[in-house]
Amino acid sequence: MKKVIVLTGAGVSAESGISTFRDNGGLWEQYDVEQVCTPEGWTKDPSLVTQFYNLRRKQLLQVKPCQAHYLLAELEKDYHVAIITQNVDNLHEQAGSSNVIHLHGELMKVTSSLQPNNEKYIRTLDAENPEVKIGDLAEDGSQLRPFIVWFGEPVPQIEMAAEISSLADIYVIIGTSLNVYPAAGLTQFVPDGCPIYLIDPKPVKWNSNRPFTHIMKGASEGMKELMELLKSKKIAT
Repeated sequence: MKKVIVLTGAGVSAESGISTFRDNGGLWEQYDVEQVCTPEGWTKDPSLVTQFYNLRRKQLLQVKPCQAHYLLAELEKDYHVAIITQNVDNLHEQAGSSNVIHLHGELMKVTSSLQPNNEKYIRTLDAENPEVKIGDLAEDGSQLRPFIVWFGEPVPQIEMAAEISSLADIYVIIGTSLNVYPAAGLTQFVPDGCPIYLIDPKPVKWNSNRPFTHIMKGASEGMKELMELLKSKKIAT
């Protein structure tokens, strides 16, 4: 089967009701991004950061995958699909996608504040107990912190994402501005001649000479159109 590699951003989760820090209103208006999404913010006030992510988890538990999430999972019937997501929610997994790479971490996981990327210390929280308290420790004795890649931190999964992008037979980009690096640089690894489909309702400035098909719709409506396109072009599986 052909390989479909999908890069997803906030525009997918937004259809499920999850706001981002670029949106007006909601949880993000109550907090300064520098205070809750940077290592410096964590060092200065871990209690505030812990409270913020407890609230974000509660918000996540109140939403469901949108149609785009389910359609992406459905693609696995006909293609080998890998999803590279900038989103920290688990909505792709909830919808049934089996191969998801989280570039920016996962909201429902916590880890050591001393060795955040050591798999030995990463712990998954459950829906019944999604909160973390100051004093909750990882196995190395450090305070548990969100398993999130904050601004200014390296992106551990970016090399794997680049390698997977280089294997694409079809490349799909949904709900991301292509202005957030290093994720925006992944398209340079897409093989020459590989068709690229961009789903976004707004005009997108893309600093690349690569030809692409722009489906100017939201994530769910755009995914419907993409699936029809794939069928009509009879792209072999």
